Amino acid sequence: MPDDQEIHRGLEGVIVSESKVGSVDGLKGRLIYRGYDIETLVKNSTYEEVSFLLVNGELPNKGQFSEFLKVMNDGIKLPEKLVSFIDRYAGYSHPMADLRSAVSVLGSEEHESSDLTPDQQKDIGLSIIAKMPAIVAAIKRKWEGKNIVPPKSGLSYAQNFLYMTNGSEPSRDEAKVMDTCLIIHADHGSNASTFSSLVTISTLSDMCSAVTSGISTLKGPLHGGANEMALKMIKKIGTPDNADKAIGDMLARKDKVMGFGHRVYKVYDPRAKILKEFARSITSKSGKQNLFDTAEAIEKAMISRMGDRGIFPNVDFYSGMVYESIGFPENMFTPIFAASRSSGWVARSFEYVKDNRLFRPRTKYTGEVGPREYIPMDRR
Repeated sequence: MPDDQEIHRGLEGVIVSESKVGSVDGLKGRLIYRGYDIETLVKNSTYEEVSFLLVNGELPNKGQFSEFLKVMNDGIKLPEKLVSFIDRYAGYSHPMADLRSAVSVLGSEEHESSDLTPDQQKDIGLSIIAKMPAIVAAIKRKWEGKNIVPPKSGLSYAQNFLYMTNGSEPSRDEAKVMDTCLIIHADHGSNASTFSSLVTISTLSDMCSAVTSGISTLKGPLHGGANEMALKMIKKIGTPDNADKAIGDMLARKDKVMGFGHRVYKVYDPRAKILKEFARSITSKSGKQNLFDTAEAIEKAMISRMGDRGIFPNVDFYSGMVYESIGFPENMFTPIFAASRSSGWVARSFEYVKDNRLFRPRTKYTGEVGPREYIPMDRR
């Protein structure tokens, strides 16, 4: 077979599409949504406004935003078929498996034509974005053996997320933390889950299938589950005084230190910078100060040993303790990530399908060329 192409394992460094949705500058430590730095959006915007930005290309004016909020508020309520499904089946496997199945069920409620227009795909995508917090909250409630809480009118996306999750309205600080987590996880370049969404939508499948593909990919611990593992590591180390020795021992054994390093960022992850300050505040208020102090000591120990190699905390390192501080158990961390990323999956899938090209990469064959002689079974 001709060997005319270099293999890039994991497609590392391969450009597979163009996008105006967002960009990751790994050398300068910038995360950009439609030209806006993530720090600017966290300071000034909301997840609803950021979702509009990602999907539509520009920040909305008052009229556009009012209309968009109506779409989100009208769309957040789950169909009875989906509520019944979650009530009956959720709570027996990992919540990400529940979420994957729930969005598939939602697909049967959406427009299922085999010839969807881009605008129809967009409408389905907006419906998914609207419903994701209600689905995730319902799954969490079932895991806890509690009744599902319907959304409450008059609350923001982040407020309703926490209200449906915990059964009570959140404080202003808790809502701001939730909103920030949603914004910083909304999009992040051509990561594995986004790429799988694009592959699915490129077949002209429906948006629910594309998002289900994203969820299925995000379920893997190398992508979405790292924050669970990072928090478990912090808890295992236990105290700030244990951090330096524990990290030294882990590196000597060549153990992976969860929450550090990134395939793109070679400097401090800008999302981790943002979350660190929120983690400092929210853990103090929730009685989990030791978690933050231990994490900060781990960070110091890691940077002193690995910083010169470009290994710094990533977004997963501080997100787990933030989620736990506002009422989420570890197994719900990745579903929150999925709810956040739904706007990025939808925005990029909608963008891609407007100028669609079916993905069809090649694989280098390394088996026997043959032709081999077929030997009957009684002679093998």
